[in-house]
Amino acid sequence: MLSAFMQAFRTPDLRSKLLFTLGIMALFRLGSVLPTPGVNLANVQICIGQADGENLLSLINIFSGGALLQLSVFALGIMPYITASIIIQLLRVVIPRFEELHKEGQAGTAKLTEYTRYLTIGLGVLQSATIVATAANGQLFGSCSVPVIPNDSPLNLALMIVTMTAGTGLIMWLGELITERGIGNGMSLLIFTSIIARFPQSMISVAGGNNGLVKFAVIIGVVLVATAAVIFVEQATRRIPVQYAKRMIGRRQYGGSTTYIPIKINTAGVIPVIFASSLLAMPLFIAQFGNPQSSWVTWIMTHLQQTDTVYLVGYGVLIVCFTFFYTAITFDPEEIADNMKKYGGFIPGFRAGEPTVRYLSHVINRVTTAGSVYLLILAMAPTLVVIAMGLSQQLPFGGTTILIMVGVGLQTVKEINSQLQQRHYEGFLS
Repeated sequence: MLSAFMQAFRTPDLRSKLLFTLGIMALFRLGSVLPTPGVNLANVQICIGQADGENLLSLINIFSGGALLQLSVFALGIMPYITASIIIQLLRVVIPRFEELHKEGQAGTAKLTEYTRYLTIGLGVLQSATIVATAANGQLFGSCSVPVIPNDSPLNLALMIVTMTAGTGLIMWLGELITERGIGNGMSLLIFTSIIARFPQSMISVAGGNNGLVKFAVIIGVVLVATAAVIFVEQATRRIPVQYAKRMIGRRQYGGSTTYIPIKINTAGVIPVIFASSLLAMPLFIAQFGNPQSSWVTWIMTHLQQTDTVYLVGYGVLIVCFTFFYTAITFDPEEIADNMKKYGGFIPGFRAGEPTVRYLSHVINRVTTAGSVYLLILAMAPTLVVIAMGLSQQLPFGGTTILIMVGVGLQTVKEINSQLQQRHYEGFLS
């Protein structure tokens, strides 16, 4: 990995792309610590110190690099865009027009991207309004003794909502700039930046507590084992051989080649874990506005905490279910079989058409089973270790964050190597 970056910095055009990417990442971190107008930063720091570490908005806070609880300009982080992208993909199942756009190629993809942008801004308005209202009511940090928004006039609250929503739009634009003019996927790199930003401070807090060095060593060991597992599984694929029949068009012969369909073990990526976390966080957030003496509020506050058995079991079941659900959306055996049949391809031993569809469905179900177990272990093991050691659940090295950090790192290194090889071949040919 280090050698790839060194070679990239010695290549002038790649060096400019890397510096551009690093500059955008630095600008993103600057917006994550810049407070929103109307927020008392000193009181925010006091409330963060009084918080018990079990905040209901912890998922968004992790993906915003801690910007949410600081009520900064980039408080929402990349979560509105992630949510909008997931919703657009899910709508392909229920809206035929979206599925048609998906099959139209680049033009259809551009239209879906446009819809994703509009939905991102809409979700940004909704989420920023919720966060600002929660902070103004004093419920964002639980029982905090000082107000984080001293002036809660409608004009000031509206200004905060507009600022946070504009920050969401700016983050989306910065991510697209990285994708177009930098190295790697812009949105993934911004998530990577948010997670990495909180890692050193959290590790220092672990080392400074009771039996800090022992806990520090255990956490480092868990991170290393999880990282090795992610690297191994994320690069593993199930290859299905595909053979193309020979065809004569005029005097030329086409086809006759053999290739394969690569199916990743973890086809769904980190989406099922985000789905499960978000779904379990919603009842807690709703219960926060209910009567504390109500039985349903008491049950939710007791059993849907991250250390409770009910939460852990529900978390595991949702991860497995969402893995199968999301894989079924993104991998369509009928579409793949139709494309193979159109171009004269077939899987050896299986006739084109329905037999190929059944075989692909059988393979993807088996692979998804392995992928769901992998995601379950990766998401649950670090959480159980953190619970056993009595550490805060806000530590940013759970299975989800490790999967994102390692996955983004691998993808970025692959892209750098790909561009280095391309320039090597171009220089050789010239």
